Amino acid sequence: MPGRRSAVVRGRGRPAERVFAYGAAVGLLGDLLFGDPRRGHPVAAFGRAATAVERRLWRDHRGWGALHTAVCAGGAAGVAALAARGVRDHRTASVALTAATTWAVVGGTSLGREARAIGAALTAGDVERARERLPRLCGRDPRALDGQQIARAVVESVAENTSDAVVGALVWGAVAGVPGLAGFRAVNT
Repeated sequence: MPGRRSAVVRGRGRPAERVFAYGAAVGLLGDLLFGDPRRGHPVAAFGRAATAVERRLWRDHRGWGALHTAVCAGGAAGVAALAARGVRDHRTASVALTAATTWAVVGGTSLGREARAIGAALTAGDVERARERLPRLCGRDPRALDGQQIARAVVESVAENTSDAVVGALVWGAVAGVPGLAGFRAVNT
């Protein structure tokens, strides 16, 4: 039945939930295996685009800020919704789109990699190396931090970024699919 397949993939049946679950699992596996690319990351490209939009729209006014948010976050969610709609009748393509989007919006592996590198520097007693790496993980100025303060900054940053870069994205993805993943990450970025 042609109508049955599209209804199931669109979310009117349990298999649509599986599409998200399978896609998210593959995307998380991709993050685990590959982490974030050093160059050309989709979230970084979005950040550059949002900065360009901000240059054009910025005014010292809440309405303009709301417009900027609507254009950037709404645009990301809108493009994701169009892509999801384009593949909704094709389970494999839907899983692949969900996987690619999940991989693009989560950053758990790179987050863990940076935290472990700073931890290794601290364990080796190389506070200077830990200070050099800390800005890759958080926005604190590391110059005045001692080893314990750097360790605290790492733990706090990992906790916050795990919420922002993994858990929150997956929750919104579970709620709203690919547009939820993209929209959450756009707002968060």
